[in-house]
Amino acid sequence: MMLRLFDFFFALIGLLFLWPVLLIVTVIGYFDTGSPIFRQTRVGKNQKPFTLIKFRTMAPDTASVATHLASASSVTKLGAFLRKTKLDELPQLINVVKGEMSLVGPRPCLFNQEELIAERDSRGVFDVLPGITGLAQVNEIDMSTPKLLAEWDQKMIQTLTVKLYFTYIIQTATGGGAGDRIKN
Repeated sequence: MMLRLFDFFFALIGLLFLWPVLLIVTVIGYFDTGSPIFRQTRVGKNQKPFTLIKFRTMAPDTASVATHLASASSVTKLGAFLRKTKLDELPQLINVVKGEMSLVGPRPCLFNQEELIAERDSRGVFDVLPGITGLAQVNEIDMSTPKLLAEWDQKMIQTLTVKLYFTYIIQTATGGGAGDRIKN
């Protein structure tokens, strides 16, 4: 319950203070792809669907697949910058305020990632809200290794404390983790 209060408070503060950045990236994104906001149905808590909001980093006609299965040529120049700086994740603060996500939790997957869903389901990972960052992300473990990712997600859930919650956020904000791999 306390972490949900932290989520709501910090996401709301983030949106209030970062709205100029959100606006600038949105405007530049219109020139980059013509469609700067990316919405995609993802697997949420208790495997319920929700619409994830991000800044678009790939061409609008890119297939809806896990990032590690997408071609590197699909990533735009602005998209590469947004991914590197993790600015593409900022709109997810809206998902956090709405209660669909947490700042810290397992990254939400796609419904077609059946192996990852099965691994997470067997480990109780869907009992919590998905997050913007977490233990696996700051250790550069992504969805290309479903079993390992589910194991690290479970470990994070079982050991999460207020101190670790803030540690993962700080590690992410200061450059920890590399994000999901892109197929070359």
